[in-house]
Amino acid sequence: MNQVQAVDKVKIKKNDRVKVIAGKDKGREGRVLRVLPEAGRAIVEGVNFTKKHTKPNPQRQVKGGILEKEAAIRIDNLQVICGDCGRPSRIGRKRLEDGTGVRYCKHCGATLG
Repeated sequence: MNQVQAVDKVKIKKNDRVKVIAGKDKGREGRVLRVLPEAGRAIVEGVNFTKKHTKPNPQRQVKGGILEKEAAIRIDNLQVICGDCGRPSRIGRKRLEDGTGVRYCKHCGATLG
């Protein structure tokens, strides 16, 4: 039985550009479509394709066949790409003077959206 291991604090958010640093898709880049923090996983555009066999269903206008879709990938295997320096970076958190919390790139110090 697989046990789900949740990540303490998810530093990856939807629409972040990320790079895969481990696994069969190592080196690929994509945009995060969805984050599943309770499972410690994320769905990344163009990464980790799986095949799903579907039956035709005329009532729902579904054609049968083999569909390829993105599957979830472990957040541990992803690294956020900084928008300013353009390279994969570790992410830190800090509070600004007005009290709002922001994520920042540990390489160049730029804040991430």
